[in-house]
Amino acid sequence: MLRLRPGNLLISQPFLGDPNFERSVVLLCAHSDTEGSFGLVLNQPANVQLSDVLTLPGGEALPAAATPLGLGGPVEPDTLHFLHQRPELPNAVELGGGVYWGGDFARLLELLISGEVAPEDVRLFVGYSGWAAGQLAAELGENVWIVEPNAAAKVFTLTTDAFWQAILREKGGRYRMLSNYPTDPRLN
Repeated sequence: MLRLRPGNLLISQPFLGDPNFERSVVLLCAHSDTEGSFGLVLNQPANVQLSDVLTLPGGEALPAAATPLGLGGPVEPDTLHFLHQRPELPNAVELGGGVYWGGDFARLLELLISGEVAPEDVRLFVGYSGWAAGQLAAELGENVWIVEPNAAAKVFTLTTDAFWQAILREKGGRYRMLSNYPTDPRLN
């Protein structure tokens, strides 16, 4: 079985049936066989922007204010998490492919407000996806997820709304066929 590690993408099977993860692509940010796993759903918009959750110096006129937020998962929806491509950001965790998770949010906010970091170079999320120790491995054994190893770089290259379908098509073979699986096969 493929070893789970930060930077892997977890692609939900088309027949998952869990509304929290239906047609989702999750970036695995942390994984431990004994402590569990942490990830962020990459393709579920939260329909809010940064100015909806934070009061920004300069207000809503700043380009950073309109930075969209994604729904990182169903756990702790009152928390804010972020991915970026800034290796110099203190305390950031490298996930591979030039993508980093977390770090000094106050510094990131300064960079966004000053325009040194463009809103499209940051992915912000409310909530996260979490698994207890052994839970994610069990789900893999049940074929709940398709794993794309070392794929963190795709975070900033594929569009959010077509991410699930695009990543399956890119994998090719039988996965290309799954990308066309209807949302509700009864309507087919």
